[in-house]
Amino acid sequence: MVQIKVVLKVMTMADDKTKQKAIEAAADIYGVDSIAADVKEQKLTVVGEMDTVAVVKKLKKIGKVDILSVGPAKEEKKEEKTDEKKEESKDANNKQEENKEENKDDKK
Repeated sequence: MVQIKVVLKVMTMADDKTKQKAIEAAADIYGVDSIAADVKEQKLTVVGEMDTVAVVKKLKKIGKVDILSVGPAKEEKKEEKTDEKKEESKDANNKQEENKEENKDDKK
């Protein structure tokens, strides 16, 4: 399975007690790797290889839940590799252009 990032708004998460309940409920779900909670914005971010519906069902027992976003969790390692590949391809393109210019000069 793929790592999924789910951002939820838990309407009843107003203090530390309800925050703790929401975190514990999300932690019970199989496949959850990390949980981040923001009481000020009432957001709960859950990352892992879990079922999104299971997360929402579990949190609905605590209070009203709105799904803000669901998507793949981004990994920094992949981004670094793509940056390196872009630089390598730029270098290769520059070398090809230099070779073309040299060939043109030789033909004249």
